[in-house]
Amino acid sequence: MSDAAQPTAAEVRAAAEAVKTALDRHLAAVERRSGDEDPAVYEAFNQLAAAAEAYDELLYDRYDEVTPFEIPGADSTPPYTGPEEPNALSVLIRRDYAVVEPQRLLAQAERVEAAEYDDADAAGTVHGALGILFGEYEPDEIATRHKEFGLEEGDSTLWVTAADEPAEPGEWLETPFDHVDPQRVVCRFDVSAVFDDETDDDLDDIEVVDVDEPEEADEDLDDVDEADADGDVDEADDYGYDSEPDDELERLDADR
Repeated sequence: MSDAAQPTAAEVRAAAEAVKTALDRHLAAVERRSGDEDPAVYEAFNQLAAAAEAYDELLYDRYDEVTPFEIPGADSTPPYTGPEEPNALSVLIRRDYAVVEPQRLLAQAERVEAAEYDDADAAGTVHGALGILFGEYEPDEIATRHKEFGLEEGDSTLWVTAADEPAEPGEWLETPFDHVDPQRVVCRFDVSAVFDDETDDDLDDIEVVDVDEPEEADEDLDDVDEADADGDVDEADDYGYDSEPDDELERLDADR
């Protein structure tokens, strides 16, 4: 980080005071909690984690130092507090893509537009092409064929959340992703390139051992080469038999 962008000493001190305040709030929430999964404790925990992370970053940027402790971030799934037997559920899906080949995207949209629509003018822009393709194909199909549409996959996640009762028709259409309670997430499935990087790091730690050929085999080959050079191996031996049968035939002819 450049000197101009470095935080001031006062900013670092303020971040430290924020950590102290968050610690007091967390302790107070723990002391007053009504159960093992009190939402007030969970909120205080997240505030403490955020304050500690901010202080750690400022401390490093200003003084090139880090804290000796690590508080888990709030990105992990909190304890489930929803109904034991949900009467309804919601499936929330997010998939990120990068438009890496706009011309391929436009060409695919123009092909669909020409076949399905009378007014063929929306496919001339990237946002128009995206509207056509995502209107024509199911999200799962686009996920499996994204390269055909000039897209590159990013991170994705799927959350299954529990509800006490099904929502009324049209109830959440204007704000479909608001008011999602993380503590009602039954399960979630995340896909990210960062997981692949972790796997690659694990593979880098594996030591590759070179396996040498057995020395005995090399010695045997050397013996064969030396025998050929000295003329000790005749042509008959090369084909898997020796000259003894010829000697026996000669003796039989003499006896006759």
